[in-house]
Amino acid sequence: MFDLGEVVIGIDFGRAFRSWARDARCDPAAITTQFRMDDAYERHERGELDAVGYFACLRKSLGIDLSDEDFLRGWNDIYLDPVEGIEQLLREASHRFPLYGFTNSNPSHREIWSVLIQRELTYFRSIFLSSDLGIRKPEPRAFSLIASITERPTSSFLFFDDTAENVIGAKEAGMQALLVRSLDDVRDAPGKLGVDIT
Repeated sequence: MFDLGEVVIGIDFGRAFRSWARDARCDPAAITTQFRMDDAYERHERGELDAVGYFACLRKSLGIDLSDEDFLRGWNDIYLDPVEGIEQLLREASHRFPLYGFTNSNPSHREIWSVLIQRELTYFRSIFLSSDLGIRKPEPRAFSLIASITERPTSSFLFFDDTAENVIGAKEAGMQALLVRSLDDVRDAPGKLGVDIT
């Protein structure tokens, strides 16, 4: 099971900050300093707060008065290209194992990355979104829920994520999990665990 951001597709929040700064006519550094993955951010990722509600919170926390359209344009600009080499790795692995994705994401972002990594997504049996599940990483219950939905024991999963807290959450749920810093971590680490995904 794969995280998407920084494992399958690149992400740069700085692009959102620069977009918002241009529209607000302020220094991007001020937005970078003020932005937090706070309670509103997490509620948005759990589907408890829609985009309009989240942008209202951003107006207050960032101190900028942008329209919903301005916020959305920057918010949806964080995605880069697919991680180089990941498509081939997923293709090869899909011949031997059922592949799943699990991402902390929201409906606005899904509309973007589902197009940018359309080819890569064809190798997954299911993609699980925190906003659909109502629970997000790194909560161990999120991983247990996915295991229940797929009717597979948690111990049968090998989870890849670029965030240490998420790796810890998966392990606490009973999954094998590996921290990803580069494609080599995905390619090489399973072999160290005695699992050849290619």
